[in-house]
Amino acid sequence: MHPDDQIDQKLTPQQPASRTADGASPERRVGRHRAAVPPRRGVRGLLGSTPLRVALATGVTCCLGAAAVAAAGDTDEAPTAQVAEAVADRVLADEVASRSLARSASPSPTASPTASPTAKPSASPTPKKTPAKPSRPKPVAGLTQAQMDNAKVIVDVGVRLKLPRQGLVIAVATAMQESTLLNYASGVLPESQEYPHQAIGWDHDSVGLFQQRPSSGWGTVRDLMRPAYASQAFYEALLEVPGWQEMSLTMAAQAVQISAYPYAYAQHEEAATTVVAALT
Repeated sequence: MHPDDQIDQKLTPQQPASRTADGASPERRVGRHRAAVPPRRGVRGLLGSTPLRVALATGVTCCLGAAAVAAAGDTDEAPTAQVAEAVADRVLADEVASRSLARSASPSPTASPTASPTAKPSASPTPKKTPAKPSRPKPVAGLTQAQMDNAKVIVDVGVRLKLPRQGLVIAVATAMQESTLLNYASGVLPESQEYPHQAIGWDHDSVGLFQQRPSSGWGTVRDLMRPAYASQAFYEALLEVPGWQEMSLTMAAQAVQISAYPYAYAQHEEAATTVVAALT
């Protein structure tokens, strides 16, 4: 802008007035450039040119900045310090609150979750019970486990055929005498040795628990080597003996077996009674 321009000279800021002891001068409170504003009628005409508009805008900016500095200088230091302290406290409080909210948002890993009062406890699935396998009968009357297992087969078949206890005792005592409750194969019949057996005898073609002979019509070698089949064959023959229930044990057994030692069965009656009682 040209230095001789009248408008530029009017907008030049005045020298700041010296500050008196009792406070800022009236000129500084009002603003150093308030008196330099030209009359309205002259300004509207002069603002038609672009350089004048720029100069005027620059002068207004300087006036506003100077006014702000003067206002800040005139304000007492104590209120400014209090405001700054209050702002600092507010910022600190906001920061603490934000941290507190951040901590409360995520539960502590060591804190135990609180169950909902309406939530029902989940029922643990009931484990399926596996049916217990039938245990082998405990041996009694001086028998081995194999002998006791064979005695159980004899008793189970008699129970299935609904024979009275006396018939069960007769059958067990007979097997004790004939085979000592072991499933015998025959050395005379090689075929009998092809089936499960626990001993080998040489009494003609007698096989199985009751030493029944295939040649006498008791059944095939394969059938008679099965304890269940041999037991059923004995019971069926006993039921055909008239009045067998009124006979002594040895006479009833002899009526079925036709043995050369008819009185040998009686010696096993007590032990057979003990075995039947343990299995029924």
